[in-house]
Amino acid sequence: MSKPLSDHDRKKQISVRGLAGVENVTDLKQNFNRHLHFTLVKDRNVATRRDYYFALAHTVRDHLIGRWIRTQQHYYEKDPKRVYYISLEFYMGRTLQNTMVNLALENACDEATYQLGLDMEELEDMEEDAGLGNGGLGRLAACFLDSMASLGLAAYGYGIRYEFGIFNQKIVNGWQVEEADDWLRYGNPWEKARPEYMRPVHFYGRTEHHPDGVKWVDTQVVLALPYDTPIPGYRNNIVNTMRLWSAKAPCEFNLKDFNVGGYIQAVLDRNLAENISRVLYPNDNFFEGKELRLKQEYFVVSATLQDIIRRFKVSKFGSREIARTDFSKLPDKVAIQLNDTHPAMAIPELMRVLVDEEKLPWEKAWEICVRTCAYTNHTVLPEALERWPIDLFAHLLPRHLEIVYEINRRHLENVAAKYPGDVDRLRRMSLIEEGGQKRINMAHLCIVGSHAVNGVAQIHSDILTATIFKDFYEMEPHKFQNKTNGITPRRWLVMCNPGLAEVIAERIGEDFIRDLDQLKNLRKYVNDDAFIRDVAKVKQENKLKFAVHLEEHYKVKINPNSMFDIQVKRIHEYKRQLLNCLHIITYYNRIKKEPNKQWTPRTIMIGGKAAPGYHTAKMIIRLITAIGEVVNNDPVVGDRLKVIFLENYRVTLAEKAIPAADLSEQISTAGTEASGTGNMKFMLNGALTIGTMDGANVEMAEEAGEDNLFIFGMRVDDVDALDRRGYHAQEYYNRLPELKQAIDQISGGFFSPKQPDMFKEIVNMLMHHDRFKVFADYEDYMKCQEKVNALYKNPKEWTKKVIYNIAGSGKFSSDRTIAQYAREIWGMEPTLEKIPAPDDK
Repeated sequence: MSKPLSDHDRKKQISVRGLAGVENVTDLKQNFNRHLHFTLVKDRNVATRRDYYFALAHTVRDHLIGRWIRTQQHYYEKDPKRVYYISLEFYMGRTLQNTMVNLALENACDEATYQLGLDMEELEDMEEDAGLGNGGLGRLAACFLDSMASLGLAAYGYGIRYEFGIFNQKIVNGWQVEEADDWLRYGNPWEKARPEYMRPVHFYGRTEHHPDGVKWVDTQVVLALPYDTPIPGYRNNIVNTMRLWSAKAPCEFNLKDFNVGGYIQAVLDRNLAENISRVLYPNDNFFEGKELRLKQEYFVVSATLQDIIRRFKVSKFGSREIARTDFSKLPDKVAIQLNDTHPAMAIPELMRVLVDEEKLPWEKAWEICVRTCAYTNHTVLPEALERWPIDLFAHLLPRHLEIVYEINRRHLENVAAKYPGDVDRLRRMSLIEEGGQKRINMAHLCIVGSHAVNGVAQIHSDILTATIFKDFYEMEPHKFQNKTNGITPRRWLVMCNPGLAEVIAERIGEDFIRDLDQLKNLRKYVNDDAFIRDVAKVKQENKLKFAVHLEEHYKVKINPNSMFDIQVKRIHEYKRQLLNCLHIITYYNRIKKEPNKQWTPRTIMIGGKAAPGYHTAKMIIRLITAIGEVVNNDPVVGDRLKVIFLENYRVTLAEKAIPAADLSEQISTAGTEASGTGNMKFMLNGALTIGTMDGANVEMAEEAGEDNLFIFGMRVDDVDALDRRGYHAQEYYNRLPELKQAIDQISGGFFSPKQPDMFKEIVNMLMHHDRFKVFADYEDYMKCQEKVNALYKNPKEWTKKVIYNIAGSGKFSSDRTIAQYAREIWGMEPTLEKIPAPDDK
């Protein structure tokens, strides 16, 4: 009998990882050693693991550079329309492995490092996550960059190079503690500073109105220094650019007002300017109207628009002579996509540049602005909508306030012309909200200043036009579209789950990686015993690997034969981690009541960060850890139920957890989760979904067949009806004994014996002011979870449903999403053509 293959030999057989040609491996080893040599300075001749990581990163980066230069040359020669995706967040995760996947270098690098006596996975583990995002919105931007490059679009991601990304989460005595994410501490091998493209950004000051136009004077200047990161497409030799701006104080900062003897203080005060790019605001779906945040928003927009206009004016590669001056052609050459309202200042800023600097008449400038810009909405939660106080605006950006007033004056004139005498409609549609303190409604500004407005799943787009943007939809229905979110199958299948990618490729070939719709060809294997066995085997291997990871990092022993039931996402009341908690407690109580029954064993994992200022979310984490302390130490329960809080959930942890999941929890109140993208990742990686008819879950059920998901709970119409009747939590508490028992345990200190009233606020919220109606869905959720348990006991039928889900997940590729943005919003045509590779020698 042949002995089992080593992990290394098994990986070599995975064809989707690329070929390890002898020449290729020899070259890689040579380059690796060359980089290692340059890394080691003369006083240090012993290499650390980090040295080896940097040597490998630089070796792989060498393969990007030629393609990167070639791609940019190609764009200058062809002069295509370019799309600028502006986002305050890009949640990139790690870059090394993704680059190897997209350049087909993975097996060759693995072999080269192996021959040098190194373990590539250990080196990959040295890389810091680029955590420049909070959650869905920032990760979507990262997936979009991958798809835009893979579809051959001349695309640029523009954002901020935060010195500190999303905080690292530590759990200390059951509580979340935040720690600064010093991700650049050891340097970032994937970025290149471009000081030659530094741009000034202006703040404060005042406006002067002259006969020849308006001047914005006496401003404070901050410099925007760009750092470029290459974005490789999937095996098409295209490498696009993500350009992130860093704030620098100008040399003369604070010195020209020579405060006698104040030189030292003046130099120290440079920090004030440079604070703009210091730290990511850690709020997900919540607006915090701070001056520093508005500065960040204008900073990225101003620097980016200067870059866009410079690139529009210059035509030939490397030339700086101005070739284009006719701005009426701007919308034919430039598309600007606003990722939520965070970069909404692009609209007044573009108007300022066109009118004040380029001297265009207002009407012409406005037409150009609207044809160029498009806006993606990401949420309907009122507390998340950006509404900036006017006095803050007047202080920081006085000229932009004047421009917003003028946009609003003309907008309201149009509304009044179309709806004469309807003053309430004028009030509702104004960009300026009257009231206590006047505010600018940034979503209204985006709708008026864009030619396309989209939601991120069909149900979300329908809610936008029926509710919060109804007036705007009635006036300009042609503006409103849907673009259901997607995920990149490179990172979220090939890279994180090579075993599953290979099992699929053995049946239908490798083309599905570029064209995920081909997964529907797996339907014909749904009754194929060998395929069923292969899919189940890959899942079991992924679970074992994750179990080992959990035992190493959390010191918890888990039963790999238990159902891995996972809810990972930001902690938020609308995502209803509390509903999951109520199921855990009820299941625990049932096991305790009948300990000799054959219960389906579960390991329930919940992970996610709470915004540091979101008290309720932090209490929810404490409740989860408290439930775990009781459940995990109860000998009656044993290994039939374990509860684990996954600490510091981030892109890199998602890449490990998602391939190991059996059950995906997507349980937001219907009408609150705009789309969700984690739901799609679980579906693609062979988990079944328990979820409400919310966000993209609706379309997932449509694609895979509703019978192949565990759908429960109120639909949007039911939630609306319940709102009209009035939601009374007490009625459910009185009617459902198991719910009452669980709530009494939480409030009575069963899970916090040393502090019996620790969770009284949570119970009070659930009983008296729960906006998200947890109790209303409890009964149906519990029934649905019983169906999950029953099916899990029949592994073959379970795996058949898994196959239907994988086969139905093709729609949820970000390639499909981006192809739709390109054709229906940007007026660009995607292509799967390769461009010629540069000579790598």
